[in-house]
Amino acid sequence: MWRTVITGTGSYIPTEVKTNQDFTTHSFYTEDNAPINVCPQVIVEKFQKITGIAERRYVASHLTTSDIATLAAEQAIRDSGIDPETLDMIVVAHNFGNVVEGTVQSDAVPSLASRVKHNLRIKSPNCVAYDILFGCPGWVQGVIQTEAFFKAGMARKALVIGAETLSRVIDRYDRDSMIFSDGAGASVVEYQEVPEAGSGILATSALSHSLDEAYYITMDKTYQPGGDPSVRYIKMKGRKVYEYAIKLVPEAMKNCLDKCGVGIKDLKKVFIHQANEKMDEGMIQALYKLYNTRDVPEDIMPMSIHYLGNSSVATVPTLYDIVRKGQDEKHELHPGDIILFASVGAGMNINAICYKV
Repeated sequence: MWRTVITGTGSYIPTEVKTNQDFTTHSFYTEDNAPINVCPQVIVEKFQKITGIAERRYVASHLTTSDIATLAAEQAIRDSGIDPETLDMIVVAHNFGNVVEGTVQSDAVPSLASRVKHNLRIKSPNCVAYDILFGCPGWVQGVIQTEAFFKAGMARKALVIGAETLSRVIDRYDRDSMIFSDGAGASVVEYQEVPEAGSGILATSALSHSLDEAYYITMDKTYQPGGDPSVRYIKMKGRKVYEYAIKLVPEAMKNCLDKCGVGIKDLKKVFIHQANEKMDEGMIQALYKLYNTRDVPEDIMPMSIHYLGNSSVATVPTLYDIVRKGQDEKHELHPGDIILFASVGAGMNINAICYKV
């Protein structure tokens, strides 16, 4: 039996820590440019109760998204033990390209995947490098695409990376700016012949809703009164995103499990996009409710949002790398464990992968 197997992982966690206390000196405004006349300390405290975020990480000024993507990739390659010249594909998921410190202009020419390949000094022209734009579920979608290439006989070995520097596209006058962070996660993925009970992807699921939902997450002008309307920042309709995710992500996760005949009691861990603690907890509870049970295991969902924030495409691969390498005191993985990767984000897009460790 041939399966798509993750043989190595890596991540880059930025060095600059931004705590909630750092935001208590900010002035926040509504989308109508009206001041929010609430003490910033109160805003921050309420924010933490909802999102679970106490601190987040920002990259140092000299680094870009492709730089940290490369650092995570180097770890994954070392961890897998492969020769990078044997890679058939490099897929980099991001949303904003390289954004140089002090600007909000995106630079994605050449593609970030081409830059990573250049940084890794891979000579082989047969290693095809391309980017994927799929919102926060980009890394998960990159792995799904990779498996499709494998099954089509077009590749056997790939490097899939999720990297983002959201700190450079946030509007500091918008309360949602406290959610976002920077980071990168990478995986070496190989198509291998394994025993019937061996490791690998068991099933996948992906959806796009782009009618009423397409503009839940966009780029738009600052909330600052008198701010430059030509400069765009990441904007989110938080309530709409929450309602969408709570209803539809659990259904997609169940669909993925049903495809491979995995029961909810056989599921050991769910690595879900670190968007918002309350939302993630709600999605897990809704998933179990679809199986007519409210008995959600306490250790089912590892989380890094409390100290890393929401780094978009990087949250799932980074969290998986942390747990896989035994760096989380509360969670661990064992051979044969069945896990689920799941994400939701701009587009609006949803996806899931059922995977046997």
